[in-house]
Amino acid sequence: MIVDHSPVLTYSSYLALDEILTAQRPHSDEHEEMLFIVVHQVHELWFKQLLHEFAGLQRQLALGDSAHVLHSLRRSLGILKSVITQIDVLETMTPSQFTSFRGNLGTASGFQSAQFREIEAVLGRRDRRAFERYLEGSGERYRIESAMNRPTLFDSFLGYLVVHGYPVPHDLLYRDVSLPMEPSVELQGVLLQVYHDDDVAAEVCEGLVDLDQRIQEWRYRHGKMVERIIGDKSGTGGSSGAAYLRATLSTPMFPDLWTVRGRL
Repeated sequence: MIVDHSPVLTYSSYLALDEILTAQRPHSDEHEEMLFIVVHQVHELWFKQLLHEFAGLQRQLALGDSAHVLHSLRRSLGILKSVITQIDVLETMTPSQFTSFRGNLGTASGFQSAQFREIEAVLGRRDRRAFERYLEGSGERYRIESAMNRPTLFDSFLGYLVVHGYPVPHDLLYRDVSLPMEPSVELQGVLLQVYHDDDVAAEVCEGLVDLDQRIQEWRYRHGKMVERIIGDKSGTGGSSGAAYLRATLSTPMFPDLWTVRGRL
């Protein structure tokens, strides 16, 4: 007879609450530091889920599975909306309240979020500086560099268009994915046809535009939050703070989907 002596699974043990709820370790006695830690930890949990969703989305795009692609895009947009909304909570912190514990952050900075760098890579960023800031041999560096050597979400979208019968240029389908994708007039012609057909593939295009826009909204809100709390001071960890965040606002992830709108 086999007797199962394993502990009963409970809400707390299933969610590993003992680990999660003891992971907030302020470095000062200031009341506001707990809020700062919790919001950033929640952001990182959502970033983890976004990476999980994007991996699934790329598989669905490769299969041409429109229904599941649209569902995954809606979920990803919902996650990003939640991430952005949490900035409202962080903005309840005044500059003086942040300053009261800022000195205890050392070199820690949101600029160092490896998961967000990985998200950027999945969405198409190709910039060695994004992973060279991390120690050689570290898991963070490996994940970002690996993402920069895999097909992007937009590459997967091009495969989706092929499955649905659209003539995507050969050189884009077999490009070097470690390099940034440049805007393509030929591809924009294909996208024009997609929009004129006004079928489910056009809905997927709009879902990707929504995703790109939501990322830009996140950058804008994040940048304004930083500016609101520390002005134009350098960020913790030596980053340029709000100045860097403002500089990222002018670069869409999927430029062809934006350019083609002027030709519709």
